[in-house]
Amino acid sequence: MTQNRPIPLSMLQPGDQGEVVEVQAHGQVRQRLLEMGFIRGAHLRVEKLAPMGDPMELVIKGYHLSLRRDESSCILVHRVA
Repeated sequence: MTQNRPIPLSMLQPGDQGEVVEVQAHGQVRQRLLEMGFIRGAHLRVEKLAPMGDPMELVIKGYHLSLRRDESSCILVHRVA
């Protein structure tokens, strides 16, 4: 089950799961995020945050990746229980 209002990916905490709703970035950043698998409907899980909270480690489409907070704030997700 998902919530109605999408939130930025950067608001999720370790252990939280989400479903990508929209990528709001533009240009090369948008293209890079889409190539990494941040497409509508993709499921992801936040594994951990760096000690200062940036970057965050995610699992999406079966692989681990690190994403900076400014990039993750451009990705809207629905939190998944």
